Amino acid sequence: MFSNNKLTKVILFLGLICFSLALTAGGEEQEITTSVIQAAERLIGLQFKPAQHDTMLPDLVDNLKSYRAIRDLKVKNSVPPALLFNPVPVGMKFQTERRELVASPPRSTEVPENLNELAFSSVRDLAELIRTRKVTSTQLTKMYLTRLKKYGPKLECVITLTEELALRQAKRADQEIAKGKYRGYLHGIPYGAKDLLAVKGYKTTWGAEPYRDQVIEEDATVIRKLEEAGAVLVAKLTLGALAWGDVWYGGTTHNPWDLEQGSSGSSAGSASATSAGLVAFAIGTETWGSIVSPSTRCGVTGLRPSYGRVSRTGAMALSWSMDKIGPICRTVEDCALVFDVIRGPDGIDQTLLDLPFNYDPRIKLKDLRIGYLEGEFDQDYENREQDQATLDKLRELGAELIPIKLPQYPVGDLAFILSAEAAAAFDELTLSGRDELMVRQVRFAWPNVFRSSRFIPAVEYIQANRVRHQIIQDMHRLEVDLYVAPSFVGDNLLLTNLTGHPCVVLPNGFDEKGHPVSITFMGGMFEEATLLAVARAYQEAAGFHHEHPPLFP
Repeated sequence: MFSNNKLTKVILFLGLICFSLALTAGGEEQEITTSVIQAAERLIGLQFKPAQHDTMLPDLVDNLKSYRAIRDLKVKNSVPPALLFNPVPVGMKFQTERRELVASPPRSTEVPENLNELAFSSVRDLAELIRTRKVTSTQLTKMYLTRLKKYGPKLECVITLTEELALRQAKRADQEIAKGKYRGYLHGIPYGAKDLLAVKGYKTTWGAEPYRDQVIEEDATVIRKLEEAGAVLVAKLTLGALAWGDVWYGGTTHNPWDLEQGSSGSSAGSASATSAGLVAFAIGTETWGSIVSPSTRCGVTGLRPSYGRVSRTGAMALSWSMDKIGPICRTVEDCALVFDVIRGPDGIDQTLLDLPFNYDPRIKLKDLRIGYLEGEFDQDYENREQDQATLDKLRELGAELIPIKLPQYPVGDLAFILSAEAAAAFDELTLSGRDELMVRQVRFAWPNVFRSSRFIPAVEYIQANRVRHQIIQDMHRLEVDLYVAPSFVGDNLLLTNLTGHPCVVLPNGFDEKGHPVSITFMGGMFEEATLLAVARAYQEAAGFHHEHPPLFP
């Protein structure tokens, strides 16, 4: 959910000083005094008068008693706060017409002599082979399981093979299809899931040492919906510990294009396994770049849906107001096919909206208002040449690109919203001291962030969310249907994760070292259908999605 590309201005560095003032050596609590209040004021940049300290003191003592009482309740990670984030701009009108999804014709319906050659086929092509019974789900499942066993250890991208479950699901799919019961494009398609999604009967480790033996006896809503669509779960894939980066308790997940590189995070295994042809598609999550970043690094296509589109029930909570679940695939249209299955309410996650998804690839770019972040594209940054070529290609396809600017706010200074929510989600880990079991203990790692975030004032958290509300309204005033952005330049990545806007990230070339690079298409709230159709038009014209890492034939 959280990328290891950017983390600045997230914590108050002097947090541990306040902690040492609040507690005496030897573990005995120090009495709260006015001198303690004066020291704590430095952490929040305020200064009250001595008489005000005296008046505040009894309330602070009472508050501490309340904090202890709440800590004794041991609230589980799965319990959300009663306050729900609302990403819907004031006055927004929703589309109400519901039409059936339109998919492109399959690109290839030929079955190779060596089934391994299907490893990099799109979901759309595999679906047609299964539907027409030219290939069975069991054959594909065994092929991908073989590749997972062969290449998974080299990439360190697999936490648990779900082989028994997969073979059972594949057999059922074959039996149903033979009887004429075809469930749709994902029926019989093998996939992998980021190991923060609960699967009954299997460990759900969250990639972290303190939870490596954790079993959650339920299926996450996304897992359940995929099973109902007939998809076949072959593996639970790695994530950076508690959804940060690509380092997990068993090692570092690698980029299939360059084994000296990590695959980035935190949907590290989902992107790596998809890129190397170990699964037909995978499920990832994003809070701040965790679909965008590993998809870029591994040269695959990722969809971060609008906040409120896909249920988080049964998924590890990191930031209740920012967490989003989406597919990582080889093509944009594959993302559309998977998203169509996993979207929608489940009767549990109260943030969800039941809105249409009328995807249709038959779209004319000239009929849309497509923006681009002119200031960001004009900067001097790595891979600018590839991004400029993307803009040129869009113009060739008929797009009249409109220069736009994002709302001007100190976006980086709002990042502590995520830290505060994450610290709450894992407060039990911090209070128990088991955070010391985490592999990474440096400044920019969860254990330190959780501890430091204890000192983020509640008032500042609420004030930051008020600014966030203003940004949402300002974004709604952008007079474009969608826009194009460099994937990692400027504030776009964090800003749109805060507002909840959807994006598609897809390969747009290679750097001088042969590493994949990407471009980002940003959509309007709940407008994934238009976003995906435009991104697909570019992808089909550019063709970079047909390239695969040569180390994994």
